[in-house]
Amino acid sequence: MAKKPNKKHEVETTGHQWDGIEEYNNPLPRWWLWVFYATIVWAIWYSIAYPAWPMISGATKGYLGWSTRENVAQDIAAAEAANAEINSQLASVELASIADDPELSGYASSAGAAVYKTWCAQCHGSGAAGAKGYPNLQDDAWLWGGTIDDIHYTIAHGIRNEQDPDARYSEMPAFADLLAEEEVEQVVNYVMSLSPAYDPQDASLVEAGAEVFDINCSACHGADGKGDIYQGAPNLTDAIWLYGGDYETVKETVMNSRFGVMPPMGGAQLSEAEIRAVATYVHQLGGGE
Repeated sequence: MAKKPNKKHEVETTGHQWDGIEEYNNPLPRWWLWVFYATIVWAIWYSIAYPAWPMISGATKGYLGWSTRENVAQDIAAAEAANAEINSQLASVELASIADDPELSGYASSAGAAVYKTWCAQCHGSGAAGAKGYPNLQDDAWLWGGTIDDIHYTIAHGIRNEQDPDARYSEMPAFADLLAEEEVEQVVNYVMSLSPAYDPQDASLVEAGAEVFDINCSACHGADGKGDIYQGAPNLTDAIWLYGGDYETVKETVMNSRFGVMPPMGGAQLSEAEIRAVATYVHQLGGGE
């Protein structure tokens, strides 16, 4: 059994005992108590001075009027003021001449990368390699053109959206209502025969599919299947397939079509300088014309 330690002044116990060890009722040090009381006072003052108590629509603002949102807004305003001159220059020069000015081009690429990561990476990926239904911005397959002017227009107005009347627009019909099942299978096999990435599922249907293609698809994709970028009709003879080039995927595309939408970044979303910056960034990724 443990012995009760000797004390110069006997201390009252709490009455609790475990294995012969008594629990003394020693008071907390006075300095600890004063610190504890001070933290209570500080917490009360803090909740009054700074935003703290949740309300139905917001929180108490505090008598100091401090706001993290306001601080961020001030920092953004300061950064915009510091870059105002070069942004004004970027917004006014010819797009094609940006690459000729090393300082302006470097700034546009850096600023464009920041804009891209904020507004574009969600769909096109952080490395701009795209995903199913979202184009790869690093290759050389550009619907509606890959010059910096073309890219700028696409970013500013978007694709097939209802917000901007000047958006890029094209629409593939759903051939499930226009072709017989047999004709769909024929043209799908023909389309797959055009691409080096896939082989037709049934080679015997390719010849008949060529005729179906010529009647129904060549007006947009061309007689040779190489497409027309300026009306948003993709090249069917390369290995690049936005939604996939396997039999079932191509059949789904033919029967029900695709209608990808890109929102417009102009107007309230991005300034002209920001659109030009991200257009410069995307153009120099490797696939721009």
